[in-house]
Amino acid sequence: MAIHIVDRRLNPGSKSLENRQRFLRRAKALVQGAVKKSSQERDIKDVLEGGEISIPLDGMNEPRFRREGGTRDMVVPGNKKFVEGDMLPRSGQGSGKSNGPGEGDGEDGFRFVLSRDEFVDLFLDDLELPDLAKRKLAEVESEGIHRAGYTTSGSPANISVSRTVGRAMARRVALRRPRPEALAALEAELADCSEARRAEIEAEIEVLKARIRKIPFIDPIDIRYRRFETVPKPAAQAVMFCLMDVSGSMTEHMKDLAKRFYMLLYVFLKRRYRHVEIVFIRHTDKAEEVDEETFFRGPASGGTLVSSALQVMHDIVRSRFRPADWNIYAAQASDGDNSSSDSELVARLLTDLILPASQFYAYLEVGQDNGLTFDMPDSSLWTLYERLRADGAPLSARKVSERNEIFPVFHDLFKRRGKQERVA
Repeated sequence: MAIHIVDRRLNPGSKSLENRQRFLRRAKALVQGAVKKSSQERDIKDVLEGGEISIPLDGMNEPRFRREGGTRDMVVPGNKKFVEGDMLPRSGQGSGKSNGPGEGDGEDGFRFVLSRDEFVDLFLDDLELPDLAKRKLAEVESEGIHRAGYTTSGSPANISVSRTVGRAMARRVALRRPRPEALAALEAELADCSEARRAEIEAEIEVLKARIRKIPFIDPIDIRYRRFETVPKPAAQAVMFCLMDVSGSMTEHMKDLAKRFYMLLYVFLKRRYRHVEIVFIRHTDKAEEVDEETFFRGPASGGTLVSSALQVMHDIVRSRFRPADWNIYAAQASDGDNSSSDSELVARLLTDLILPASQFYAYLEVGQDNGLTFDMPDSSLWTLYERLRADGAPLSARKVSERNEIFPVFHDLFKRRGKQERVA
């Protein structure tokens, strides 16, 4: 017979977060599996958000004490069915809780909500991102000082001379303060006037001097100080171009590798830019801008011409994203296939139009999930990009075939380097 021990003690103060983290550590494998499943169903823009996840109840068994043997007497009120010596059914049998598929209200999952930071940490931990890079992704925006008008009090160092002098001049004009030229003219006239006129001029001079003393040149009410406020430091905006070959040779596994790389790039950009736009361009022998659902799941057929995607990207940059106003990032995913006649056009578009306008351009060549490495000869697209890199083109290229290779590749591309280093 199983004995269930229920701890009904109140949760101690300041222990909620600690208990929650203890639960996440104990059920880490289940929670990571749920986060992995949830991330596959999310859009790229939603990967940073927390939310509700569900884990199976059969993985949440609590420790139990069990007593073997012995005798136990029970008094069951209202019994009209059993007599002494009858065997009682096990708990749950005949109670309607163990329903078959589609029957009753069976409970098969434990649901709880993950915060934004918990979801991102589990998302990163699943693929073994180094702690250094994880901390970099968790950075918050710094605050800066912003001008916020003027105030009547403040530090002498913040006095606005131009605003103060302007207000003083307006006050003197409004109160009709005598001008120094008028006083000088009366004093000059006093030197050459007759005795009868002298007394009158002296009286006028005294009146002017009295008004000057009453209306000062600078009054405390004129002084204005520059006012500053602490606001989030403005960040530049970025646009992220996702280019992907969707011809028949691209399998669902390859598209999943590409999506995880795009997710990481979006996480990286979103933590460094306040505003990030995403543009999805898919191509076969023709390219088009599409939404995310069509990009990853929409059917497509045809050959492969990479130049069509590059041309569409260039047209979009020219019409909507001026390089002077936007930081442009591009990530291209492909299995490496491309028409041999298209190579030179791809090279010209990259070197003349795309790379000069881009902050970063990465090519990810994805392979089959068969446990084999890229021992096959290099693809035509990989060979072309290697030639461009050898000529000094600022683009990065990597190969992946397994999910656990995505984070090492991403970290290698974005790790902090010295001024003389560049991404190869």
